[in-house]
Parts: sequence; C-alpha cells; structure tokens
Amino acid sequence: MAAGGQALGGGNMAVGGAGPERGAEPPAPERVLFPPTFSVSEIKNKQRRHFMFVRWKQQQRKEKLALRKKRRKEREALGDKAPPKAIPKTIENQRVYDETTVDPNDEEVAFDEATDEFAPYFNRQTVPKILITTSDRPRGRTVRFCEQLSTVIPNSHVYYRRGLALKRIIPQCIARDFTDLIVINEDRKIPNGLVLSHLPDGPTAHFKMSSVRLRKEIKRKGKQPTEHVPEVILNNFTTRLGHSVGRMFASLFPHDPQFIGRQVATFHNQRDYIFFRFHRYIFKSEKKVGIQELGPRFTLKLRSLQKGTFDSKFGEYEWVHKRREMDTSRRKFHL
Repeated sequence: MAAGGQALGGGNMAVGGAGPERGAEPPAPERVLFPPTFSVSEIKNKQRRHFMFVRWKQQQRKEKLALRKKRRKEREALGDKAPPKAIPKTIENQRVYDETTVDPNDEEVAFDEATDEFAPYFNRQTVPKILITTSDRPRGRTVRFCEQLSTVIPNSHVYYRRGLALKRIIPQCIARDFTDLIVINEDRKIPNGLVLSHLPDGPTAHFKMSSVRLRKEIKRKGKQPTEHVPEVILNNFTTRLGHSVGRMFASLFPHDPQFIGRQVATFHNQRDYIFFRFHRYIFKSEKKVGIQELGPRFTLKLRSLQKGTFDSKFGEYEWVHKRREMDTSRRKFHL
C-alpha cells in the first residue's frame, strides 16, 4: 500500500511539474490530424468510433467554413470582375433525363389531354363532387383526418363504409353523381394509404401515405379554414405519368377559386414524393407575403396507377412501382 501511495504521489508530482507556470497562457488546442486513409468504421469500440466521427465532422465543417470565407474575401477583392457563383450539384439538377417528359407544345400531349378521362372536368362539363371514406372500422385519428380533409376539398362528403366492398360503393357513387372517390386506409390506428379513383371511367391511383399531421399537431397554425374555394398549386409534375397524376389532383377542386379567402392547396412533387400543404396567405406589402399553415399535412408516394375504377383482381395497370427494377439510380424519377 505504501509503495502504491508513493507511486501515485510521484505521478502527481510529475504532472504538476510539467504544467504551465502561473500567469502563462494555456497552450492552444492541437488540431486533430487524421491519416489520409483514415476510416472511422475501422475503430472497433463503439463509443470511441462515435467520438472520432464527431471530431472528424467538426474538422470537415471548419475546413468548409474557412474555404467559404476565403472565397468570399476573394470575390469582395475582385468586385465586378469576380467570376459567377458556381451552381451547386443536387439530385434534382443532376436528374436522369426521362423520355416521357411533357412538352407543353407537343400536339400528341394536347390530343391526349383533350380525349382523356379528365377532359369533361377541364372542359367545365362536370362539377367536382367527392366522396371520402375509410377502411373498415376506422380509428379516431383516421376519422379526424377525413373530417379535416373534407374542409380542404370543397363539395366533399365523408361516409363510413360499414363493411361495404369498394365494388359495391363505386356504382352507388356513380348513381349519385360523385366524380371522385377517396379511400383512406390505416394500419395500427395510423393513416398509411390513399386510394383515389376518378369516376365513372377511372383511372385509379394507389398512394402510400406518411408523415400525417393533424391541425392540432402543427406549430404556429392559423385559424380554421373558411368555406372559400382554395387556389391549387401543382409543382414539378413533368413526365406523362406525373402529368396524369397532377390532372387527377386538379380535378378534385372547382375551376374558379375564391381569391377573397386567400387559401391555397399545394401538391409539390420532389423526388417522386408528393408533399401536400394547405396555407392561408396575406400581403404585408408589395414585396412581402406572410403565410400560415392551416393543415392537415401529409406525404404521398405513388404505388400504382390502374385503368378504370378500382379492381384489385382483374384490373389493368398502367404503371406499377417495382423497387428493385426501377430504383436502380437515385437520380432517376418517374413523376
């Protein structure tokens, strides 16, 4: 025990003697230098691996910030002679070209639009009338989502299935002049799917639904939406498939929005994910606009597009998402 005490004391004395004198500045922290072929994954200890990864990320961030400051000073020194800023590379602007990209001046596209299933709506021959229903025995969250969705889409009605099959519901909808049928599916009390069928001749789209947020779950939300007809914004539906999906969403809303309500429904397609938002806007000045999200919000991912009305057994599919065959590149998009 005595020998151990002397060794410990000697160790403390050695550390004390090696320390800086009083009044001297503490030494600057040494910069972490990693070897050129350093790989964090080679570290076996989990805690040590996480610690080294954090330090490596910090070093990367510092180097990036220093390079940005250096470039900014160079641009300020050159003034008007500075070269234009480089456009950053993103997955969107590096997208693989799709042969089915729609050209607005294409005569074939114009002919297809004039003769497809949505032509009566765009020719103002029909008025949208929507039926919103659910899977069997919906839970409270799904019920509230359907009720809030009906306040977004004008002239929409919520009915519960009570065990009826969709094949029996669709003829009843057609007889009552409904133009679209929306079915909200759920799993473990959470809405996880949406089926949109255009009546009477289709098509029918099946979406995976995620990131559902009701109005009470949205921060800094606005007041309840009014009964005014909202404006509709459809972004980035560029291919033939995306064009069909965008026309399907557009046919849910009446033609003439009531601008006095200052409400807008947005379907934004990004990397084949369709983000839905519902906002109210106000013009604060000639250049500034304020927006408030009203909710609900959700994200859709197209799984299949079927010709005609819903028929899971004998239906003919125009497009089906097959992950292993279609998702071979991160820069390949279908909508």
